[in-house]
Amino acid sequence: MIWNPTKDYAGAMTQHSHQTAPTQFVNTAGVRFAYRRFGKSTGVPLVFNMHFTGTMDHWDPLVTDGLAATREVILFNNAGISSSSGEVPSSAEEMAANAAAFIKALGLAKVDVLGFSLGGFVAQALAVAEPSLVRRLILVGTGPQGGQGMATLTPEAQAVFGGKYANPDEVWLGGFFTPTEASQVAGRAFLKRFRLRVDNRDPDVDARVAPAQIGAIEKWGAPRTGAFDYLRKIAQPTLVINGSNDVIIYTVNSFTLQQNLPNAQLILYPDSNHGSQYQYPALFIADVTRFLDAEVPFPIQTARRLGNSDQREKTWLFNPRTSETRHWWTSISRRESRATSRASRHICIPTSQ
Repeated sequence: MIWNPTKDYAGAMTQHSHQTAPTQFVNTAGVRFAYRRFGKSTGVPLVFNMHFTGTMDHWDPLVTDGLAATREVILFNNAGISSSSGEVPSSAEEMAANAAAFIKALGLAKVDVLGFSLGGFVAQALAVAEPSLVRRLILVGTGPQGGQGMATLTPEAQAVFGGKYANPDEVWLGGFFTPTEASQVAGRAFLKRFRLRVDNRDPDVDARVAPAQIGAIEKWGAPRTGAFDYLRKIAQPTLVINGSNDVIIYTVNSFTLQQNLPNAQLILYPDSNHGSQYQYPALFIADVTRFLDAEVPFPIQTARRLGNSDQREKTWLFNPRTSETRHWWTSISRRESRATSRASRHICIPTSQ
């Protein structure tokens, strides 16, 4: 049995947050995995899978705490990463096997899984290998096997990660955010947030990690015949989220995921790069919470009579399969309309049912 000091006897909200959750350890599959649990300890936990060279402390506390308000959040380091023992796996599939062993070692029979970038490869592989373990899937800034420009780091990614920075954290300004003033302001706010945790902070990864993870990235992205066939095995409802101009894993790969997954929705946030969820944390939390909490992930809504508190909104959607643009009227409340007007609308493309 795993002792979890962040979970109270009533199964309600725990006393910990991203900043204060203690680092715990569990031994399984020959690895001592480091992890943290916090949030509302009822319902299905949400397990996070991290990006290239990242640790538990590279997640944005605004995002993790925001999601932890309505569910339990579990952060962990895969084998060989920071405070976890073992060797860094050489493929996403091996990383997924480690993730499955870790989840089962916590005594969990069903989880929701979020994967960002390289973590998105792991999340996909986990859903294929352990379909009964994964309830719903969130893929952020990631792509499919054999995706466009994924056989190695993109030229933009090589420039970002090969650059020299007075402050090493500034590597993420080019990797996660666009060059526009608004995006860079959001990026600098993110850099302040992800450094807020000081006590019991994860050590940075060592020199073994980047080469091993690049090898795993190249294996995943290598061109192959029928590269996307495996996606049809992922029956879980899936939410795909990315920025409008991801230069690390090109945005077109998110569209490819949505087109080949049987039950997926795609959301693209405007003027954003690889770390769109950190540029638009409030939108991201709302979108993910809606998706995870919905009894039916992608409900088909029927028309209703417009009341005094409603107005009609004309929605346009381009269908790349037919090159046609169609519109329809939808009803939204004035309160929703006012909220929408405060932020640029994002693109939502659901899979055809």
